[in-house]
Amino acid sequence: MSDMLALDLNAPPTEAEKARARKRFDHLCRRGTEFLGTDYAILGGAMSWVSERNLVSAISNAGGFGVIACGAMQPDRLAEEIAATRAMTDRPFGVNLITMHPQLDELVQVCLNAGVGHIVLAGGIPPGAAIKAAKEGGAKVVAFAPALVLAKRLIKMGVDALVIEGAEAGGHVGPVSLTVLAQEILPHIDQVPVFVAGGLGRGDALVSYLEQGASGGQLGTRFAAAAESIAHEKFKKAFVRSNARDAITSVQLDERFPVIPVRGLVNEGSRRFLAHQAEVINRFQSGELTREEAQLDIEHFWAGALRRAVIDGDVENGSVMAGQSVGMVKAVQPVAEIISDLVEQAVVALVRQQRRMDCNG
Repeated sequence: MSDMLALDLNAPPTEAEKARARKRFDHLCRRGTEFLGTDYAILGGAMSWVSERNLVSAISNAGGFGVIACGAMQPDRLAEEIAATRAMTDRPFGVNLITMHPQLDELVQVCLNAGVGHIVLAGGIPPGAAIKAAKEGGAKVVAFAPALVLAKRLIKMGVDALVIEGAEAGGHVGPVSLTVLAQEILPHIDQVPVFVAGGLGRGDALVSYLEQGASGGQLGTRFAAAAESIAHEKFKKAFVRSNARDAITSVQLDERFPVIPVRGLVNEGSRRFLAHQAEVINRFQSGELTREEAQLDIEHFWAGALRRAVIDGDVENGSVMAGQSVGMVKAVQPVAEIISDLVEQAVVALVRQQRRMDCNG
């Protein structure tokens, strides 16, 4: 390819090219936008302490789909958060419920009573009764599928859409990357919309998954550092100065004492966690602790650590959950600007794709 041809491929798009590319992008996203009822098939990942009324409403108002992270909320507290969010936006938004919550059935009913149109069930295989109750109450159900066999099972159980989340994501993660999950699942699932998540930080990357059959994407890390996020400024600054390699999963020292993999930024807390595990294991081996006591001691290390980082700004000792896309967080931006950038990047990628096709005849 000549230097002139290469220059032409990378020249700024014309308005006509952008209009055609935008039409193509909207077509690729159509199944996702119709399912969500939004302008863009972009969901906000549900992040504890972060995905509350301010961030959720900002995402929805900007044309995306905000999702409240219920986490450990009690029913009354969730009802309050839904009402507060609805007071800040008249656009669609969803609620993420943890399947292991002891009051899951009550939480589903809270969502239905409030007219929530989409319920996301996360943290394990959702009970059939919860799916049935949500659907009979008029809500659409979204669930996470970490493997093709589970995706098929969830569809048979009645879920209306799936999220496939790769290990690149922040917080609690599985072992498989999004690039592999997409190849495993997208070619074989067309019964319901499938949204991709994990490591997404740019619109051109989203385009590649849309062309593989995805209906949209979910982003968490980019939005966690948004201007509207209530996360502490120190938390956001930690994102801005970090690289992808700084976001690693928690390390397990002994297979007898499993550690749930959580991806976050390396800090003094994560280093002390390694020392803490070693100390507890030594105490177990000396007979000072039973196996159950040792396991609980290890698990309790991070109790309250996420709140300390997000709300209090203790980014050295708290749990700074972040995906590998943190390396693409270059500044604290308003949500609308983040979404606009994603769409612009997608459009430019499609323009360049069309130019390459035109050059090849």
